[in-house]
Order: sequence, then C-alpha cells, then structure tokens
Amino acid sequence: MDNKNNTYLIPANSKKSMLILGFFTGFDLALFLTGLGITIIFLLVIKSSNLLVMVGLLSPALLAAFLVAPVPNYHNVLTLIQNIYRFYTGRKKYYWRGWCARYESAKSNSTNSK
Repeated sequence: MDNKNNTYLIPANSKKSMLILGFFTGFDLALFLTGLGITIIFLLVIKSSNLLVMVGLLSPALLAAFLVAPVPNYHNVLTLIQNIYRFYTGRKKYYWRGWCARYESAKSNSTNSK
C-alpha cells in the first residue's frame, strides 16, 4: 500500500534500533569500559584486604555501570540526569507547534483575529 501524502507515523521505539544491543550508544560503552579499565588498574596496583578500600577501588566501575544502566523511558541513567539538568537550567517557556495540523504564522493569526 503506497502512502502518496507522506503522512507516516514513526513508532516511539524506532530509535532503539540505532543503539548498540538496543540499549547503549558508543559514548555509553566508552564510559563503561573506561570505568572498568580504571578499576582493573586500581585492583592490580593497590593491594588491600580492607572492605572500604575495596569498595573505593571498585567505585569507578560501579559508577559507570550505574550511569549506563537502562531505566524506563530513557535509554540510561546518564540521559535521565542530563534531561533533568536541562529542564531545571534551561528555558522555562516552551513554544508548541503542532505537527498534526497546518502551521500558520503569527502574522496571519493576528490579522484574522481583528
């Protein structure tokens, strides 16, 4: 069936196919591998049997794993934190331009309302 009017609806989950394994971007994997690499270097260099020191040595990998962990409606925690930060620090007035109806400029709207 051919849609000649180009009125396609894109499924909400269509961007998931652009992610690695359906969850990660390249930056997410680089962040996780960096945290994992730093943790491995720490574990090889620093020898300790103290529990608090071991938690400190594991913290880069744990932090990176927390940031790239998937959460509902966002592909990971890092994206959620970035969106929360942008919401509270960014523009507070949002402009809506509907995509279902024809767009009319503000000038034509002001002349029609007089």
